[in-house]
Amino acid sequence: MTVLVPMRPASYPAWLESAITDYAEDNVASGRWPAAGAVARSRAEFASLLPRGLATPGNHLFEILVHDGGPVAGFIWLAIEHRDDGISGFVYDLKIDPGHRRQGHASRALTALEAVARAQGATSLGLHVFAFNAGARALYERLGYRVASLNLRKPLGGEPA
Repeated sequence: MTVLVPMRPASYPAWLESAITDYAEDNVASGRWPAAGAVARSRAEFASLLPRGLATPGNHLFEILVHDGGPVAGFIWLAIEHRDDGISGFVYDLKIDPGHRRQGHASRALTALEAVARAQGATSLGLHVFAFNAGARALYERLGYRVASLNLRKPLGGEPA
């Protein structure tokens, strides 16, 4: 029984540092960013997206608990975006701690997040996944997420493929 609870202020600094590092590493692994400066670039993106931290309007950061009152299994971040075509939700980050993986927490957290997004008026929920992350891609497809666009990249010159 996975439960979402608002992220505690005491959890935010460690989550933020981990999320910044993970995002930088994923961008480097995908070939989108060079390793040099990746963490600084990631930090700048997070600062832009969460300028007021947990108090940033339209952003909902949650701890994923194993059960009500139970240990933290991970974290999930939902942003509500108001656009010309309506209101949508976007999952900027989902992380399940290694000791809690493959137990259904990510799936149940995403399902619970749908209710949160609907309550905010969202009519859709989106997310980004790096192409190399086959496990996450399979999870999202099982939950009904479909490809909305693709970015392709071809290395030129001395870059490894």
